[in-house]
Amino acid sequence: MSKGLTSRSEDYSQWYNELVTKADLAEHSSVRGCMVIKPYGYSIWEKMQSVLDKMFKDTGHSNAYFPLFIPKSYFSKEASHVDGFATECAVVTHYRLKNDGNGNIVVDENAKLEEELVVRPTSETIIWNTYKGWIQSYRDLPILVNQWANVVRWEMRTRLFLRTAEFLWQEGHTAHATAEEAVEETERMLEVYADFAENWMALPVVRGKKTPNERFAGALDTYCIEALMQDGKALQAGTSHFLGQNFAKAFDVKFTNKEGKQDYVWATSWGVSTRLIGALIMAHSDDQGLVLPPQLAPIQVVIVPIYKNEEELSAISAIADDLIAKLKKLNISVKYDDRDTQRPGFKFAEYELKGVPVRVAIGGRDLENGTVEIARRDTGEKQTSTQAGLDAYIEQLLNDIQNNIYQKALNFRTENTRKADIYEDFKRLLDENPGFIAAHWDGTPETEQKIKEDTKATIRCIPLNNQKEEGKCILTGKPSTQRVLFARAY
Repeated sequence: MSKGLTSRSEDYSQWYNELVTKADLAEHSSVRGCMVIKPYGYSIWEKMQSVLDKMFKDTGHSNAYFPLFIPKSYFSKEASHVDGFATECAVVTHYRLKNDGNGNIVVDENAKLEEELVVRPTSETIIWNTYKGWIQSYRDLPILVNQWANVVRWEMRTRLFLRTAEFLWQEGHTAHATAEEAVEETERMLEVYADFAENWMALPVVRGKKTPNERFAGALDTYCIEALMQDGKALQAGTSHFLGQNFAKAFDVKFTNKEGKQDYVWATSWGVSTRLIGALIMAHSDDQGLVLPPQLAPIQVVIVPIYKNEEELSAISAIADDLIAKLKKLNISVKYDDRDTQRPGFKFAEYELKGVPVRVAIGGRDLENGTVEIARRDTGEKQTSTQAGLDAYIEQLLNDIQNNIYQKALNFRTENTRKADIYEDFKRLLDENPGFIAAHWDGTPETEQKIKEDTKATIRCIPLNNQKEEGKCILTGKPSTQRVLFARAY
């Protein structure tokens, strides 16, 4: 199978685009800026959904669903929120088409909506308008709701999974009686995301807070997890927002507290999207194709028979069937590829491209010797193993691969996180060897914006549990009490 991938060192962006399409994850649709997620790509998203959904429910949340269309007037109720999304909103103005008499379908100008509807870019406004009817007393709190949905943000420059006009995500929206409870929820969900990224995606992340410039529109605080991709660019892998009482005040959501007094409700929202698939690709994959952590691989083990005749195939299939049954008991997903339309070499290349963690090949000689050949995708190592106890060996091997992929990504991040104390060094590091740069900042949005304009680097986060350290801002020389993480980002 000819993969023909551009190498990462030659053109990282082109490598990514080719890999997404050639590995059958997604493709551009006929609708500008939108993508078709193909079955193999969607199966990765389904595994992500399944794990996250359980994590949400284990922390007390329930799923609900809210409308795709939001009245335009809702957005004007929270000023900073509408400012944050105004340039990305798709708006429905009419509700009917008609034939113009010449065989053309046109918008019926007599079917104009009384109020335009915004296609959901995020759901805070419609949900808080709904919560007004759900909340009267402290006994109605907390509300811990999550929604799996699609959203539309009218992006002009798109890239599959990373930035498309429509994408899939989940958005949690919770309501609380006190600020302390809401902050606790915000931090809890950040930790859920970090746990998922590190233990399922094998992706080390920095937990932190966004600066006011980078905050979610309408939030008092935005917490985030930031990951480093192999090209040295950062990617925001999840956010959790403490919304204060902003949306409760905008939609007049009050409750009677335990003291019998009226107060506004405290809110959070949090979300991750299909851009996590982009993160998975860019953090781990190589010039041969995808490298998927076993925890999220749709196929964890593939078995390929190598045979000369039907008799050999029958004997190999009996061994394979026994192994498949044992692996399934261990909840390991396995595929037996006995297609006679493709040669073994083609299949090897196909599963390498698709990132299947473990490949088992069984041939005629293996029948005589009671062995199999095992290849691991993360390192490319091949070894001969006995058929006895193979299921337990593969189970351990998958754990080793998961840990190795994580450790490799962690080592890369460590090697590409540096300090800069002088602005010239800061700029040189960004150009020569991108990655995270820990540097002092004077805390002003003006300085942050100037650095962004100069270098295209943004403050990715102020790390939680950051060490206090006296220093001087790299741009202005003004006093600073801690370093923040800068990077160029997706």
